Amino acid sequence: NMLLDNYTSVLFDFDGVFTDNRVWVTQDGLEAVACHRGDGMGLALLRARGIEAAVLSSESNPVVMARCQKLGLHCQQGLEDKGTALRLLAKETGVDLKNTIYLGNDVNDLECMRLAGFGVAVADSRPENLAQADLVLGERGGYGAVRELCDLILRKLEEDRNGSSP
Repeated sequence: NMLLDNYTSVLFDFDGVFTDNRVWVTQDGLEAVACHRGDGMGLALLRARGIEAAVLSSESNPVVMARCQKLGLHCQQGLEDKGTALRLLAKETGVDLKNTIYLGNDVNDLECMRLAGFGVAVADSRPENLAQADLVLGERGGYGAVRELCDLILRKLEEDRNGSSP
């Protein structure tokens, strides 16, 4: 099974992936989002296995950076063109895009899903993303989808280590 084989980095969209795509706005214009606690543990376990993770977000919002900092994730936000950002990031870090996984949910993630070696969509993604994905997760964005992907990768690494893959 080539699924999730030999990947060295995972890239994530933020809104609709770490969150359920909703936002709370106060009368002062401050925004808040809800994230899933389990995602952080999944990312920490991936990092312990040497897999890099980063966020590419179109949004420009302090909540994105605050959450990414807490999770220890490299984050680029306010991106108008995520595909160009992904190519640049790969070039700067020397990562082969064939060895990357991209998890997204909306049309601005389609190019990154195509560029990555393996494109993944959360369960409640746009129809275009569901159609293009190599894998559609069982969880919706903001409800542990990030953790689900982390667990799948970790399980694959474990199988490879124990030699249970053909």
